[in-house]
Amino acid sequence: MKRDAVTGGGCLVSAAGVVGAVWLWGASDRTQRHLGNEFENNGQDFGAVLTELPFVFLAGAVVPAAVWGLGVWLLGRRRGRSESSRASEFHA
Repeated sequence: MKRDAVTGGGCLVSAAGVVGAVWLWGASDRTQRHLGNEFENNGQDFGAVLTELPFVFLAGAVVPAAVWGLGVWLLGRRRGRSESSRASEFHA
C-alpha cells in the first residue's frame, strides 16, 4: 500500500472511532443520568461530562488508529517475508 493511502485510512478510522465512542458514551444510561434525563433533572452532574468526555474522545481516536497501524505493520511484515522468500527461490 502507498503511504498516503495508509495514512488517510488511519485518519478515517480514527475519526470514525471518535464519533462512535462519543455517540455510545452519550447514549449510555449512565451518561443520560448524569446529564439530567431523570425525573425533574435529579442527579444532574456536568462534572462527569468534563472529566469523562476527554477520555472518551482520546480513546475513540487512539484505539482504532493503533489497531489500524498494527494491522498495516503486520501486513507489511507478511508481504516483506513473501517477497524475500520468492527472491531466494530465484537465486537458488
